[in-house]
This record gives sequence, C-alpha cells and structure tokens, in this order.
Amino acid sequence: MTEALKKRKLADNGADARKIARSKVLSPFRIVGNVSNGVPFAVGTLGSTFYIVTSVGKSFQIYDANNLHLLFVSEQETDASITCLATHFQFVFVGFGNKVGTYRRGRLEHLLEIPDSDVTVTNICVFGDFMCVSSDKNTVYVFKRNPQDKFATVFYTRLSISKLQGSDIVSVIHLPTYLNKIVVVTKSNLLVYNVKSGKLLYTSDELPYFITTAEAAPVLDIVALGCASGEIILFNVKKGRKVRSIKTPVNISSLSFRTDGAAHLAVGATNGDLIFYDLDRRSRIHVLRNVHREQFGGISRAIFLNGQPIVVTSGDDNQLKEYVFDPSLSQGDAEAVVQPPRFLRSRGGHSQPPTSILFADDQSHFLLSASSDCSLWGFSLRKDAQSQELSQRLHKKKDGGRIAGATLKGKFSEVLSMAIENARQGEWENVITAHKDEQFARTWNLATKRVGRWTLNTIDSGLAKSVAISSCGNFGFVGSSNGGIGVYNLQSGLPRKKYKLHKKTVTGIAVDGMNRKMVSCGLDGIVGFYDFSKSAYLGKLQLDAPITSMIYHRSSDLFAVALDDFSIVVIDAVTQKVVRQLWGHSNRISSFDFSPEGRWIVSASLDSSVRVWDLPTGTCIDGIRLDSVATNIKFSPNGDYVATTHVHGNGISIWTNRAQFKPLPARQIDEKDFAQISLFTSFGSSGTSILDGAFDEQASSEEQGDEFGQYESVNQINGDLITLSLGPRNKLKTLLNLDVMRQRSKPLEPPKKPEKAPFFLRLSGEKVGDDAIGRENENSADTAANARLEQEKEKMSSEAEDQIRKHKPGIGAFESNFTRLLREGHAAKNYTSFLDELVGLSPASVDMEIRSLNSFEPFEELTCFLEALTEGLSSNKNYELYEAFTSLLFKAHGDVIHGNNNNTELSAALECLGETHLQNKRLDAMVKYCSSVANFVSSA
Repeated sequence: MTEALKKRKLADNGADARKIARSKVLSPFRIVGNVSNGVPFAVGTLGSTFYIVTSVGKSFQIYDANNLHLLFVSEQETDASITCLATHFQFVFVGFGNKVGTYRRGRLEHLLEIPDSDVTVTNICVFGDFMCVSSDKNTVYVFKRNPQDKFATVFYTRLSISKLQGSDIVSVIHLPTYLNKIVVVTKSNLLVYNVKSGKLLYTSDELPYFITTAEAAPVLDIVALGCASGEIILFNVKKGRKVRSIKTPVNISSLSFRTDGAAHLAVGATNGDLIFYDLDRRSRIHVLRNVHREQFGGISRAIFLNGQPIVVTSGDDNQLKEYVFDPSLSQGDAEAVVQPPRFLRSRGGHSQPPTSILFADDQSHFLLSASSDCSLWGFSLRKDAQSQELSQRLHKKKDGGRIAGATLKGKFSEVLSMAIENARQGEWENVITAHKDEQFARTWNLATKRVGRWTLNTIDSGLAKSVAISSCGNFGFVGSSNGGIGVYNLQSGLPRKKYKLHKKTVTGIAVDGMNRKMVSCGLDGIVGFYDFSKSAYLGKLQLDAPITSMIYHRSSDLFAVALDDFSIVVIDAVTQKVVRQLWGHSNRISSFDFSPEGRWIVSASLDSSVRVWDLPTGTCIDGIRLDSVATNIKFSPNGDYVATTHVHGNGISIWTNRAQFKPLPARQIDEKDFAQISLFTSFGSSGTSILDGAFDEQASSEEQGDEFGQYESVNQINGDLITLSLGPRNKLKTLLNLDVMRQRSKPLEPPKKPEKAPFFLRLSGEKVGDDAIGRENENSADTAANARLEQEKEKMSSEAEDQIRKHKPGIGAFESNFTRLLREGHAAKNYTSFLDELVGLSPASVDMEIRSLNSFEPFEELTCFLEALTEGLSSNKNYELYEAFTSLLFKAHGDVIHGNNNNTELSAALECLGETHLQNKRLDAMVKYCSSVANFVSSA
C-alpha cells in the first residue's frame, strides 16, 4: 500500500467514525476490564526495557513489562478480529483477516494486504529485511523492506506447502545465524526455506506426534517442539534429528527457555498448569497449578523475558500474570536449591460478561463489578493498575480455627444483587451481595478488598434475592424468595427487624436518607411502605404486573419500579402515589437508573435499546440501539459517566454524558430517530474523549439546532389573536411609570457651591509657567481661518434652530430617524418600519421622541402618530406596548389634542383609534362572560 493510499484510508476511517449516528446524551468513551484474550501475546524489546502487546478482540493494548502499566491502546479497531501479534523494536505487527498492520505507539503506520483475499493470517515472523506471514491455506507470504523504509512493505515471494510436504502450519521461526532462512513448523514435520531464493532446503521426517507449538532454543540449531501428547522434542535442524525428548502429562500449548543463566524450560498447558523443567538435571522442578482457567483454554502463551528470571503468561480468561524466580539457595558445595517461582504482578478482569455493577464512591473513581465467573472486581476508571479483584478468603472463627473445607472449595456462586454504602467504610463491612442458590447474603469490606465476617440469613429459609444498605451504613436488608425481609446490624451481624408483607419473591428494598421510610416491592406486584424508625406498616400499593426491580432516589424521595409489562412506574414515597408511567420498551427491562439530580431515568431493555426518560414531561428524549443487549446500566454519582454491561464482552462500557456540556430540551424522540451504535466500532474509533460533548464536530449551526431540538417561536400564532410583546416585562413597567421614576430621581437639595479652591489650583496658563497653549496658538498660521470657521458654524446652527422652530419644509437633513420613518410611513400609508423602530427603542428614548413631536398646527406629526398606533393595535401584535405608547402620548400632548378636537384630520385619527379599542374590548367581554358562567355553575 502506497503512502497516499495509506493516508486516504486513514482519512476514510476517520470520516466513517464521524458519520456514525450519535446519541444526544451518551457518547462512547472507553471499555474497562479488558486485558487479554486467547491470542498469544508478543513481547518487544527497547534497549533494556520490555513491553507486552495483548489482543482484546479488534484492538490491542501495550503494557510496560516492568510494572504492567497500560501505555498505549490502538486508536483504530481492525476490520476483523486479531489473529496474531509480533514485535520488532518499536513496531508492532498485527495480523487480522488477510491484512497485516504495522503500528507504532498504537497508531497505524502502514497496512499490508495479502495478495489472496480468501486467507487468514495465522503467524508473523520479522527478521532483517524480511517479514514472513503464514496463512490458514498453508502458504507463507514473504515481504521485503525497501531501502527508504523501516519495515517490510513490498511483496517479495510466496511459499506454498503441499499436502505431501507437510500438514497445517503451526509456526514460522527464524533461527539465529541462519541467513535468509526460516523454519516452517507444521503439525507433523519441519521445513527449511530460503526466503531470498524461494527454495525448499530441507524437509524432516514425519514425527509420530501432533505438534502444537514450537520455540527456538538459546542454543544454535535447536528447536523445541511441543506436542498434544505431552511430548517435548528438542530437534537439531542442522543435523536433522532429535536431541532429547521430555515427557509431560499435559497437552502443551506454549514453550519458553530461560536465558539468564539457568537452564530452565517453561511449559504451558491447556489445563492451566505451568511446569518448569531443569534441562541440566533432566527433571521437573516446579509446577504452578491453575495459573489460568482450563475452561478458557488454559495458558495461551508463557514466555521468559530475555535475560531475566521473569515469566509472563496469559490466557483466554482475561488475565496477564508475571512470576519471578528468586536467587537459588546453596550452601558450600551442596547442590543449589531452586526456589519455586513467586507471583509478582498481574492485570486482569472478568473472564465472563458482568452481571451486576455499582459505582463504589462519590467521585466516579472505582466501579464495583460482579460477573458470572463468580468473581467480584473493583475497577479504577483513572488508572488500570489500581483495579483489583476482591479476595474470597474467609475469615477465621472466633476461636481462631478455620472454617472446615472453605478454602478447598471453589469460588462463591454468581452474584444476583449487590448494594454498597460508604458512610461507614473502613469501620466495618459496607457491601452486601446476594448469590445464586444461597439462603444468605454475604458482606464485603471494600477498604480491605476482602469478603466480610458475616453471612446474613433470610428470615424464612428462602433464597436471598435482593439486598440493600441504609444511608447511615448501619443496617443491611436481605429480601427472600419467600417474601420475607430481614434487617441486620452490619457492625455485629445480628438480626434487628423482620418484615413479612409479600407473598412472592422480594425484588427490591430501599430506605430514604433519614432512615424514616422503607419501601419494598416483589413479584406479587405489591409495593410496601413502612415506617422504619417505628417498625410500623404504612400501607401498600398494588400494581398490575409483577415487579422485577427497583431503584430509589433519596434526594427527591422518588423511586421507580420495572414491571413485567415492559413499563417503568415512578412512585412518590411521600404521597405513596404513582406520578409517572413510562411506556416504550418492547421487551423486558434489564436495568435502569436515576440520574444524580433525579430529572432523568436511563433504562436498558432486552429489545437492544437504551432510552433516556425525562421525568417532568414523562417523555423519551433520547435513545440508542445497540448490537449487543445491555444487561446493566448505571449513572455515575457525578453525572459524567454512564456504565453499561452487555451479553457479549467481558468489559464494562463507559459512556460520557454529553448533556453536561450542552442543553438538552425535553422534546420527545421517535424510535426511528434512535442512533444505531455498534460496541465493536464506536468504542474503538479515534478521537473519542471525555470532552466529546464539549467539542462537538457539527458542520453548521443548523445541524446543531436539529440535533438538540432548538425551536424558534413565531411572532404571532394567528392574526386574530392578541399577542403581547416578547421583550422584558420591566420595559412596560418603566413606560407606565416614567413620571414616578423622574420624581424619585430628583435631587433632594440644590447643588452646593464648591468651596474656595487653594491659591495654587486657581493659577493657570502663563501664571504657572504653562504657556504651551499660548505659544501654540501664536505660532499657528491658521488662527484667522479657525475663527472664521467657528463663526460660520454658529451662524448655521442658529439658522437650523430657527427652521426647526418654525417647522419649515425641506429640513429632512435635521430630522431624527423616528421623525423620518413617521413621515415616510404617512406618505406610503404603511407604518411597519416605523412601528418596528418604535418597539425597539428604550423607554427613555420613546418618551423623548413622543415629547418631541410637533404639537403646533397643522398637527401633522400628532395625526401621523395616532394613525401609526391605530395600525399597530389593528395588527394585534405588541398589544400592551402600543397601549403604553398611547398613554405616553396623552400624558405629553393630551391638552393639545383635547383643545384642538375640531381639527378634521386629528379628530378622524382619534375616532379610528377609538374604534380599534372598541373592537379589542371583545376579549374583556368574553372573559367576563366565561367567568360569570363558571361562577354560576359552581354556585349551583
């Protein structure tokens, strides 16, 4: 692929990411909890440091091997799932589909495409100027580096392996000192090729074992072959024969040699065991059991870091681990004792999709997650190194003895319900979980990251189905499948209260912030209300369908319940009445949650949709459709994140709340307008950040208005309706009370004469030595001309004043904009422009202009102004402003108008204005009539 083609493809990928329909509220941010899958990882070397590259589906992650801190994540997701990884200095080579991408620091540098489109890349081997890529069609494609490039970019040759030469390719290895040669390991034999000439140099005999893995030994010409039967064969390629065989009782999946001086061989097995052999002693020295889970394929790869006693392992159970060998113990000439490898560090997450999540603090830092793999994790949203699995090691008995058999059993069963409260964190247990098929709930201590001391039994020997904790952190609640509710003291673990209202499973329990009112719900459709402080029953509410779950918002005393009829019912805990019922989902509601301020409810359903409901209006204001059903959804305490889990994928999807940066109107949205979002592409696209909502890439303001539903109101709904002005109400009040405001603004006493100034302030000009102005005037050559100009200006201003006073025609140059528009409107018999100018003026300007109207005969301006007011009132717009202008006119010129009512034009204008008022009084008559009828009906 050329450089221009590469840039164009990158631009197209960015454009495609931007074209993805986005939600108005939820913006994909990142996925936490994914570390590794079954694809073998790759280890790269940069000087004396190492980095580890792991695959998580269609993207990869780069960790620092020194501390397993996450360094980089690939910016763009690949077109297909990643099948193999390789490293060469600072470059990472990723195989997916029929393509190989070359990355640097997580960014795509170059993309190679295999000439055959129907193949899948299985192995990548990089050495010198060559890169050899094997496929599932038993073909090795060789690429060569150009002199100006830093990695192989040009297709060189193709090496095809027939069925007579060997079976399926297992690995491609380049041995040290073998110039331009590779060893192709198949499931039955070895082949040596010269990649420069494309010739087959050597073919070994078929081995009686099924080869599963191969690794080059730190000894020349030696290749270690691992077989499915547990046989390890050390094969000398130069001599073409076996050197040694080692038998193991496991199916081998990975081999690695230690290179720091000790002749050790690490063997990874598909049952999850890691076996270490001492090649000098020809014996097994240590076995680590269940390093990775057998049900997920065991160990996918185990490798020693070059020159270090550290072995790194990974598997399909989403775990990445490091073990270290301490220095050997020896005394004198005695044989050295190799200590067993010690667990060093790890990164991991759930190996199966999560089933329940909660935000563990008020700062949106930690996220508590339980999964169907029976694990409970605390994930950090700030730093992956702080994520940790909570220990399930039980506490000792009060007499110091251990609980019999507890440490030998497996993990606790799957978590069904979970509750957390941080008021007493660090003092005693602050997390309660209900597990599958258990008649008690367990407590956990989040401060120590360990299971708690108490198990809280149900009161009626039923299975624990729901749990809750009071806001004070002192009381824990356990709901039973038989309908009972038990209250326990979390400090001592002793029972305190019992409630028995429900006939079926209790699905939700909650207590308000003051420990006064308690609410419960169950599959019998009953919502129960209790006085928790007095242990009294307050009443119940019977709903039409079974209740599957409940959430409580303590700030507003509102709680919502999800029913089996696919609806969400919002109930006020104070009045014990239904206030909202939200319809829209077409399948069972899997999870829902309140926003921190209690204005929204975000819900997820088995119909693959996520909806945002506005409680004041009771409408769905936003929605998205996913390609994987969301099983849990939670709002962060700060309202900046929304966390979701899905039926596919072991990670937790984190969405940012775009509405925290831009207003979102409560406008109902139709299902056809829902955004279609893919979890596998949206969370892997570049450019997503926590500030995605703040820097929205909209092409124009019209698109933004359409996205957020901005509405511009019309000036008038109907011409027959009286419409008030859209301006501030203070403007009308100011117009009606200008006289009062002037009276209040008058000074209480006349200004005082200033005191006599000091003698040095009374001196000026030449008396104080400042004769600059005088000298400047004397030196000016235009003194006489300036005097003549001043006289002409005074003469012109006096003539203008005379013309204005006498109201002579032809003085348009001295008119104000108000007077000019009034005169032009009278000439055109259309006062629209004048009325727009009049409405836009400030109250002080309106008062000045009205008082400045010419009130001398022939009263042209007064007549024109009355005609303009008549036209404005007839339009039914800005009605109260025109009435205020009429009031100002009569206050200023009422005596003139009254004294000259015999003027024909002035009286005609007054009559038209009066007729307009008579027509507008129909509204007053209609209101009085309706009021009279209402009073009569109510009194009767």
